[in-house]
Amino acid sequence: MKKKLSHSQSICITLLWCLLCYFVLVHAERIDGPTILTFLISAALVFIPLIKSWRRKE
Repeated sequence: MKKKLSHSQSICITLLWCLLCYFVLVHAERIDGPTILTFLISAALVFIPLIKSWRRKE
């Protein structure tokens, strides 16, 4: 069984993901379809496990 994420771990993961997205957006030459698709996939990979972890706590 997986260990549940603590509140501080969830916040840290979210902030790191936001920081990474910020750097990509700032340094991208242009924002096109593949960039947006990459953001959506990475958001799903980050936030689906976080949401599942939050629901298990309740």
